[in-house]
Amino acid sequence: MSDTSHIEARDLTAEELAAIEEKYDEGAATRQVSDGFAKFLRYVALAFATYHYLTAGFALPPDFWHMGWHLSGLFILTYALFPLFKSKGDKGAKGGAFRLGGVPYFDILLMMLGTASALYLGFAWHGVPALGIEEQTFRMGNPNTYDMVFGCILILLVLDIARRTLGWILPLIISVFIAYALFGPWFPGLLQHPGVKFRTFVSSMYFPQEGIFGVTLWVVSTIVFHFVLFGVIAQRTGLGQLFIDNATILAGRYTGGPAKVSVVSSAFFGTISGSSVANTVSTGALTIPNMKRLGYPGHFAGGVEAAASAGGQITPPIMGAAAFIMAEFLEVPYTTIVIAAIFPALLHYVGVFAVVHLMARRLGLKGMSAEMLPKLGTVWRDGWANLVPLVGLLAVLFSGYTPYMSAFCGISLALIAGMSRIKTPATLIYPALFIGFVVWKYLGGGFEPGMSALLVAGAVLACFNPQTRTTLPEMADTLETGVKYALAVGAASAAVGIVIGVINTTGVGFRIGFMVTQAAANLGSDLHGLFTFGAWELFSVADLTLFISLVFIAIACILMGAGVPTTALYIMLVSVAQPALAQLGIPPIASHMFVLYYGVVAEITPPVCTSAYAAAAIANSNPFRTGLSAFSLGLGKVVAPMAFVYAPVLLFVSSTGFDLWEFTYTAASCIAGVIALSAAVVGYWLAPMGVAFRVLMAIAGLVFIAPSLQADLVALLIASPAIISQLVQSRATKAQAV
Repeated sequence: MSDTSHIEARDLTAEELAAIEEKYDEGAATRQVSDGFAKFLRYVALAFATYHYLTAGFALPPDFWHMGWHLSGLFILTYALFPLFKSKGDKGAKGGAFRLGGVPYFDILLMMLGTASALYLGFAWHGVPALGIEEQTFRMGNPNTYDMVFGCILILLVLDIARRTLGWILPLIISVFIAYALFGPWFPGLLQHPGVKFRTFVSSMYFPQEGIFGVTLWVVSTIVFHFVLFGVIAQRTGLGQLFIDNATILAGRYTGGPAKVSVVSSAFFGTISGSSVANTVSTGALTIPNMKRLGYPGHFAGGVEAAASAGGQITPPIMGAAAFIMAEFLEVPYTTIVIAAIFPALLHYVGVFAVVHLMARRLGLKGMSAEMLPKLGTVWRDGWANLVPLVGLLAVLFSGYTPYMSAFCGISLALIAGMSRIKTPATLIYPALFIGFVVWKYLGGGFEPGMSALLVAGAVLACFNPQTRTTLPEMADTLETGVKYALAVGAASAAVGIVIGVINTTGVGFRIGFMVTQAAANLGSDLHGLFTFGAWELFSVADLTLFISLVFIAIACILMGAGVPTTALYIMLVSVAQPALAQLGIPPIASHMFVLYYGVVAEITPPVCTSAYAAAAIANSNPFRTGLSAFSLGLGKVVAPMAFVYAPVLLFVSSTGFDLWEFTYTAASCIAGVIALSAAVVGYWLAPMGVAFRVLMAIAGLVFIAPSLQADLVALLIASPAIISQLVQSRATKAQAV
């Protein structure tokens, strides 16, 4: 299939964009149901969103009830919207003898069983004497018949909803972990263990703290869902467009303007979006056609958008919700994660910007003309109010309140900015209710005076939004969409809880970690001779062991990440890979960030790179070439984890401490490395670059990443022929121009 980037760029319709998102985002492809059943599902989705919204602001019920209600909503909506197997026939069917409103009775049965198994735990927590069920404390590790039946049902159905929303990869990986737990004596060597009895396994997976009702489902049901909902509401009410317009004003006029707009706007929006595919489609609908009009090849235009959109998952402050889960795992304040993520994200965007800029220089592309740029005054005069919810959310978040309280305030302000207008008195009920909530919290000691004043002022200001008001039915559609976006990550979090339960029960994480480090140590010993010259050794065995271990773990992260959402992938990988990194002496926050970054890299690594494929559909380009472009543009994400593992000072908050001079020097070295790699990818720096010089620049770029003066001198030595050649060519070109 040839690249069709020469085809005239055109803007896609909303229907075409929705079709692209549905094709490449597993969680967006749902079956059609009858009008009556669709109305029922709408009420379920709205009740689901309202329940989470209100409990975030007022009070969470006990964990077993809260997660039970969350799982119940997932079962009802997933079994109604996602067919047993994806097929055009099932998607379009609305009636039939064995269907209720277009949903097969088999799925209705599974829906009911799933809901019953999710709610049984809360129902039987304090015991049901009439049924002979003891209090949960006495049943832990010794489940009764009811526990076994509902536990088995829940395990199977959680795997099934993960398969329906995300495909086969994640459930198959989890099934391997289940087999490992149950059949431990049959595994070879170091992986062998006594095995877990079936009753013990079901008890561990079903009861809270370890398995399905463990930390992953808790974080998703109390934090992640709320931020997904906030992101959807904020985008629909105009925040996404405000980001794009401001990015265009900031970067549009410079060399390769539209491509830089794509990078900036995707960074803005991607941080509050839990889906790279949704981000790609939302911002790429505008940026990709603009890049093609400017002269960028279609595969490169799509690659820019895919790389930038995936980058949103590692961009502070929200990081696609992964930051909250990381904070929970590490048991550190959320702000610690945000601070640690600043420089690694900057390194990624330096790499993307460098490739975009150099490609524009190589192709001779100019920026956007003045008449094409939005007017700063007009953009802010119309869209300023859309920033109020984001400011409110971040203010509450960084003031030490719970993430779900900040999400409650952010969603409340977004609803006010979208639906309330000072000229329509009836709509002022929304700010009045929120202000009443703030006053109630203040009187009860929940909010400090300054925070209370800020939130009240935000609610009042949002009523003066000059944009067209969002009606109640339109907002209901938005809430319904937000709930559907959260189904996949909810199903994945419940299923991944099984992996964490198996790891805690069997200790397989430490076994795998030991195997990785042992294999790396053996390989490092074998290779040590190649780097030893008499009495002088270039790399020690310990250095080689660490590097090889990191490469092994990075490859495993990328391979396991094929087709799995970032948040679920991080939860799974950190449970397996982090023990190996810990054995190598890597600080905990560096090891968690390492795993997260390579999980994100998987989203833009061919052959499975859904974000790049969605961008290719918009760009009308070859999907594989688009994936390669996205991967090359994301080199900053590829090398950044290596940098902060070797130099944790780049994370600011590592347990190894912070030194300003060390940070400045190491950061400059890493940026030089990323720019050298970018020049090698594009084949241009100051002038066109031949293959031999590109190879030299690529090697030098990798060596620059190693944080030491010795490595930097070696890198300069390697790059010097290419640099000298570029300077000579550049001067010759300027002389000819004169």
